[in-house]
Amino acid sequence: MNFAKSNQSYEAWLKTTLDIVPTDLKEKHTLMAGDVFPFLRATFFRWCQLFPEVCPEFDKATQTLAVGDLHVENFGTWRDAEARLVWGINDFDEVATMPFAIDLVRLAASAHLAINAGHLGVEHKEACLAIAQGYREGLEAGGSPWVLGEKHRWLSELVDLRDPVAFWAKLDALKTFEGKVPKEAMRGIDRMMPGKNLKPRIAHRVAGLGSRGRQRFVAIAEFEGARVCREAKALAPSAWLWAKGKRQPGKIRYQEALNTDIRALDPFVHLREKWIVRRLAPDCARVELAAVPKDKDKSKLLHAMGFETANLHVGAGSEKPILKYLSTLDPHWLHSAAARMVKATTADWEEWRVHMGVPKAKVKTEKPKVKKAGA
Repeated sequence: MNFAKSNQSYEAWLKTTLDIVPTDLKEKHTLMAGDVFPFLRATFFRWCQLFPEVCPEFDKATQTLAVGDLHVENFGTWRDAEARLVWGINDFDEVATMPFAIDLVRLAASAHLAINAGHLGVEHKEACLAIAQGYREGLEAGGSPWVLGEKHRWLSELVDLRDPVAFWAKLDALKTFEGKVPKEAMRGIDRMMPGKNLKPRIAHRVAGLGSRGRQRFVAIAEFEGARVCREAKALAPSAWLWAKGKRQPGKIRYQEALNTDIRALDPFVHLREKWIVRRLAPDCARVELAAVPKDKDKSKLLHAMGFETANLHVGAGSEKPILKYLSTLDPHWLHSAAARMVKATTADWEEWRVHMGVPKAKVKTEKPKVKKAGA
């Protein structure tokens, strides 16, 4: 099945599980054609099809509760119940039981693309080794939350919290939603507000790539002298189920991932029926590779991403069989698998550009080093 047909099939399946916003979906299609990294982020459903074909050696590997749609921009900060700043994976939209390697290969593939785009000045193999080493150390340690401040000072220094004035100005610019908000979404928002009868202003927000096209509502209200915001985003079962031929909607496992992951929980993130409701605030921000000034710190950040990935797999109780499986692999297994998936994803992206009528682009790819004679 070519990519265009795959995309059509997945979107038809998605429409059986939730309401789609046509204008947002159209915008998603355009963004997918712009660059290969946004394309990767927007097409986890296709990854689910390609992974067993391109990396068959891992299709039968140890199964675990996995993130699935993991990439280098899927990490950010939040406040825990003690108001401490915490860093980690911030999106579990596609979580399902999958081969453990799917998380690592997708994370490494996104690092490959970041290198190709000039956002990361390290070699592809070095980046993959950093991820793999961090992951192994996380498994061996039994996991550990990334609470910033007292520990992980280097990571604290990389966190660039959003300016509150600019943050609220951006939300203020959203048009008030004039339609009817689904009862489940509104009920979830009300339960997550810090007080009763706050009478929030409701707006529709467009964000993300994989989830673009789904309903996403924000509620902005005054509380004790300042504003607060809650967001409700529509969820669907993981695309992994679609790829495996599950034509009927399955269970949404976002809350299960939150509850089992080794993490300092955000008390303002909860699954309410088919809606994930969370707090939006200036201190809930992504830590992006492109914004990290030193390549040495970027390698450390990739190592931390590998460790944080292990936190979910440890929480699922899969560390022992995964460690045993890892002991049988070549040291550069992750680089090899990621390179293959990048090649397959890039081919799909180029096909999509033709489908969308976009001129062919020059794609930067990894170039093998040629040793000089006598070296």
